[in-house]
Amino acid sequence: MPPACAVPLQACKNFAELAKRGYYNGTVFHRIISDFMVQGGDPTGTGRGGTSIYGQKFDDEIHPELRFTGAGILAMANSGPNSNGSQFFLTLAPTPYLDTKHTIFGRVSSGMRVLQRLGAVAVDGQDRPREDVKIHKARVV
Repeated sequence: MPPACAVPLQACKNFAELAKRGYYNGTVFHRIISDFMVQGGDPTGTGRGGTSIYGQKFDDEIHPELRFTGAGILAMANSGPNSNGSQFFLTLAPTPYLDTKHTIFGRVSSGMRVLQRLGAVAVDGQDRPREDVKIHKARVV
């Protein structure tokens, strides 16, 4: 489980349970913006899909001590306030302007080179990777 999950957050429970269920297996990272973030967790691969374990969207859980201070921050992607489902993103750089807009629930503890390589993937004009980049298997450790 991501380190921030020591704090009892709905986002942590949602992410961990979806991973255990195999929900993320075979899904693509549908949006990659160099020096910003990589986004995945949508089973439709469009950026418009995905559901939470709660059956609908759930509220943001903003904690002032959790900030987008650098690369490797794991957070819920949303389409506005209190619209969290299954989509998530990982930062590739500090993004302090997101601090009060997205629920942070983890951080990369190893594998930063993989994330950096992911951030360098060739994309089209809409930030979609030219070739599919998939999550083969998500698991909770």
